[in-house]
Amino acid sequence: MAMHLSDIEKMIREALPDAQVEVTDLVGDGEHYAAKVVSPAFKGMSRVKQHQTVYAALKGRMGGELHALALQTSAE
Repeated sequence: MAMHLSDIEKMIREALPDAQVEVTDLVGDGEHYAAKVVSPAFKGMSRVKQHQTVYAALKGRMGGELHALALQTSAE
């Protein structure tokens, strides 16, 4: 079962309340998304740690309900 775009945004915002979050459905199938997440909480984190933080916000749904998520993250 695919995830809805609004559910992805909500989960990221719950984990990173100060974040600016943009999620796009890449092909319209509800399984391939891109997300841009900008959060001051990322300051001092490596890009890998930033991505791990976003994946953690999705609570294990990556690779299951959420097939693919292209991430772009930054602190500003």
